[in-house]
Amino acid sequence: MGKAIVLDGKAVAARVRAEVKTRAAEFARSRGRPPGLAVVKVGSDPASAVYVRNKRLACEEAGIKSFAFDLPDSVSREALVAQVKALNADPLVDGILVQLPLPKGLDANEIMDLVDPAKDVDGFHPYNTGLLAQKRPRLRPCTPFGVIRLAHEYGITLQGLRATVVGASNIVGRPMALELMLAGATVTVCHTRTRDLQAEVERAEIVVAAVGKPGMVRGEWIRPGAAVFDVGINRTAAGRLVGDVEYDAAAERAGWITPVPGGIGPMTIAMLLSNTLDAAVARS
Repeated sequence: MGKAIVLDGKAVAARVRAEVKTRAAEFARSRGRPPGLAVVKVGSDPASAVYVRNKRLACEEAGIKSFAFDLPDSVSREALVAQVKALNADPLVDGILVQLPLPKGLDANEIMDLVDPAKDVDGFHPYNTGLLAQKRPRLRPCTPFGVIRLAHEYGITLQGLRATVVGASNIVGRPMALELMLAGATVTVCHTRTRDLQAEVERAEIVVAAVGKPGMVRGEWIRPGAAVFDVGINRTAAGRLVGDVEYDAAAERAGWITPVPGGIGPMTIAMLLSNTLDAAVARS
């Protein structure tokens, strides 16, 4: 094997965003208003501030109206509940995104469950997760959906392949497994109780790493020719961004690999915009 093909998430995300921009313009022409996305940020988490800023800029570029709701760390549960309910009822808001993590004392599950499933553009609501599990996807979680779109754009056929997902979070790992099953892959999900992570990765033709631990998936574990999707974003002591996969060693063996940064991150935001358009069209 030579060097892996680097999956350019930035380039594919730009294509998705261009599609969304065209669809948003059509929507605005026919409905007399732009599609609208409300982003609720609670508190002053610095990483959240960066994500939210990027999401709002991406909205503006795509012709989606961004509604900003920046609430203080001290916001009461009642005030946050009231805010989400008001957005559910607002006809100009097609999508609602509550940026996680929430400050201590607020139950993220309770708040996310309050979002109208028809406006749940993150795809985290149990209703939307359930539809994905039943092979009837509606609004799909942005990061796993982004992995599927990236594979599709590069002609990586997932049907029948052995896929290993490293990480079992509700945000990435679990819905990723559902997306891969939907695409016809044979799926293994690894987590903290997995006995032999190396063996599970070694036999996989598709590897999705989503644990948030730098270099946890060793390069020599990668099966020659496998497609590697690295969802992890970790900052080293030197300030460099790295993924969950040992990139250089993995790239020597893999057939395809996503870089960090510039791989899955841009795809997540692009699929959020796409979901917002889908939600707007479905609601109108």
